[in-house]
Amino acid sequence: MSHALLLFVVPALLALAAGWDLTSYTIPNFVSAALIAAFALFVVAAHMTLGAMGTHLLAGAVGLCAGFALFALGTIGGGDAKLFAAIALWLGFANLLDFTLAASLFGGGLAILILGLRHVPLPALLTGQSWLVRLHDDKAGIPYGVALAAGALVVLPTTEIYRLAAL
Repeated sequence: MSHALLLFVVPALLALAAGWDLTSYTIPNFVSAALIAAFALFVVAAHMTLGAMGTHLLAGAVGLCAGFALFALGTIGGGDAKLFAAIALWLGFANLLDFTLAASLFGGGLAILILGLRHVPLPALLTGQSWLVRLHDDKAGIPYGVALAAGALVVLPTTEIYRLAAL
């Protein structure tokens, strides 16, 4: 079961968060809540020790504090902050820096791509898609949940928790 959670459930929830953020600039609370619930199932299925579980919980709490500090500064949205915390819970401290770096690089690339595309007129064929019009708007932000999900998906196969699931 721990394999299924890591190979199917977590990636599906991350893809859902990215897609939802891309099309609506929101990440529903149920996505982060489902990631947390899946982690609780993983703890049981993988027979995670109390010590390991505690460090993952602490990493999630640190992620939540960092995310909400960025939210308070107006840098990211609330959904992004909660998604960051849920991902930090899964990765723990051992892989949190790798994830943060990967998400930052994806975020920078995403920002450059979207800002660049905003200088190109949106083709008339696509103007009927409200999410594309919003994404193309100079006043709109960057859907950072896409970068968070991409960073997590890239780092996940190299993590301690992934190796734990393989045991």
